[in-house]
Amino acid sequence: MIRLHKTTIFTDAKESSTVFKPKRIVEGILKRPPDEQQRLYRDDQLLEEGTTLGECGFTSQTAGPQAPTVGLAFREDAAFEALRIEPFSSSPGRPDVMKPQDSGDSANEQAVQRGPYRAHPRPKTHSLSKEDLTVK
Repeated sequence: MIRLHKTTIFTDAKESSTVFKPKRIVEGILKRPPDEQQRLYRDDQLLEEGTTLGECGFTSQTAGPQAPTVGLAFREDAAFEALRIEPFSSSPGRPDVMKPQDSGDSANEQAVQRGPYRAHPRPKTHSLSKEDLTVK
């Protein structure tokens, strides 16, 4: 995952790829050339372009959907901007109507265990004969 301010880019790369590979991916998405306009960081540590992602600590055992994060900074005029990553917003939690209720009612528990379609008995079916269908 590559982060720049509030922008998040999810990408996939091999451990044997160099740091330059994610820069090329970012170039394809944000249209900013990697050689002059961006730097990549991990935990505020600048990543050198010649090193592999595995050497930088990005392995299949450590990489996940939200960690580790690669920070991205672009060149503004003559200098690179400071690394700035906005934190993700937090979930407001579940509304009360979606939280499990502790009623202690065993009938309610049985209905939940059976599922919504088995709480009521099935209606009886009747077979009709030809005599039932003839009009008199």
